[in-house]
Amino acid sequence: MDYVKMPKTKRGEQTLKKICKAAEELFAQNGYYDTEVHDITQKAGIATGTLYLYFPDKLSLFSYLMDNLGRKLRKAIRVARIEKPTDSIIEQERISIRVFFSFVREHFGLFRIVWQAQFVDAEAFRLYYERFSSGYINEITKAQETSEVRELDPVLISYVLMGIYSFVALKYFVFEDSEPDEATIEQLIDFISYGILQKT
Repeated sequence: MDYVKMPKTKRGEQTLKKICKAAEELFAQNGYYDTEVHDITQKAGIATGTLYLYFPDKLSLFSYLMDNLGRKLRKAIRVARIEKPTDSIIEQERISIRVFFSFVREHFGLFRIVWQAQFVDAEAFRLYYERFSSGYINEITKAQETSEVRELDPVLISYVLMGIYSFVALKYFVFEDSEPDEATIEQLIDFISYGILQKT
């Protein structure tokens, strides 16, 4: 989707980064509706009119920010998996969980923005999760072919996994202002592997 007019110069790229950084922080801190364009440009240190060289309105900026950060997260997961290649889906999940929590810590605004998006831009909110789900579906299907994963609906599994990670992040990063430690991550892996019933 065309949310932004991409810059053609290095200076323009730097300006766009300033706008996005300021917007991420303000949307996370104050919420979409309590953040004005003037607040963003003031924090970014640019003239108000400069923002409109890149975005037609505040909603486009919000949607671009969410889409862009989602792309960065998916790329970070792909890179991490390439660096530690494995055919085991549970090992892939262990890598993904660590990258996700690390990314939320670094881009805490993303987490708050995603939760706001269902009320601000429902279409962007839907696409954000569908793009993550589509990647999961391929991996789950391959794992089912080797009997590593049960024959359940891959789409359902993908949303269950995303839900687990999102709410665990909510508990730690938002409610407790902390982050999951290694023991917590290993408990998540154990839960994904065996569920909540006693092993038999």
